[in-house]
Amino acid sequence: MATADITVRGAGIFGLSIAWVLARRGAKVQVIDPNGLSAGASGGIVGALAPHVPENWNPKKQFQLESLLMAEPFWAEVEATGGKSPGYARTGRCQPIADDTALALAQQRSETAKPLWGDAATWTVRPIADPQWSANSPTGMEIFDTLSARTHPRQACQALAAALKTQGVDIQTQGPDTDITIHATGVAGLDALNAQNPRMVGAGIKGQAALLDFAAPDAPQLFADTLHIIPHTDGTTAIGSTTEREYADPTSTDAQLDDIIARARAVVPALKDAKVIARWAGLRPRSRSRAPMLGLWPDRPGHYIANGGFKIGFGMAPKVAHTMADLILDGRDTIPQGFEVDASL
Repeated sequence: MATADITVRGAGIFGLSIAWVLARRGAKVQVIDPNGLSAGASGGIVGALAPHVPENWNPKKQFQLESLLMAEPFWAEVEATGGKSPGYARTGRCQPIADDTALALAQQRSETAKPLWGDAATWTVRPIADPQWSANSPTGMEIFDTLSARTHPRQACQALAAALKTQGVDIQTQGPDTDITIHATGVAGLDALNAQNPRMVGAGIKGQAALLDFAAPDAPQLFADTLHIIPHTDGTTAIGSTTEREYADPTSTDAQLDDIIARARAVVPALKDAKVIARWAGLRPRSRSRAPMLGLWPDRPGHYIANGGFKIGFGMAPKVAHTMADLILDGRDTIPQGFEVDASL
């Protein structure tokens, strides 16, 4: 099976990651996307690889944990093979603690993290460690976890494309399906499924984000006032994002992004005078189940779906890629409960 011709439709993070793992495991792969490399949500700028809170454990949280722990060797191999940096760094995440109630909850989670995360990572409650790079904290305390990491979405996709090229895989704008075809087509794919099913399968959720001219490449990411604040390795800092279910233009920015920038500057004093150097907006694919959709496309033999990575696509990508490769190359189904395509159909 490892010599089979496989078509991957979609050159976003899911499609590229799956194609990479398949190619590394000996499959002959072609990647097709009429819009080119990372033209959709994967062309964003934020790149927070952040875990769910360590409590009320479920298959989605376990899958994400395993994927976040796979990320460092995954991206190291991509960079070593293709020669381009994905901007990956596991620098952790700081979150300010607003009041005594939040402090007690954070301390409780520091205990629940121990059996759930084991020795792989920690969730610590501590005094603000770096006043020069922190969010305003009324208690003077913050949560610091060592599981969170970051990548630059566009750079990560470019790194995967470069690594794939060394395996003889170029991204094409058109081409035929093969006996095995994987549909990792994001919002367009959800729209197509919606048209074929009696109920909503998923939808595009608009997000807006900004890139600031502020360098803190070795600093942890911050999560404050519901904002992800990500210092990238290239000397920029990203802020995001909105969550818009209703919108007039999916790719335009507006006053909602202005509000996010103002809030970030208010909560992180270091960003007060940082210049905005880029504004971004786009649609992220969210499935009906709110989990990734993975597996066989019902009633279409040889066709598979990998979609629905809303907000967690880059963090889930290493595990998604290996899970899909296990299924397609080895016939081994390790898709978690709730991730099956039928869960959203």
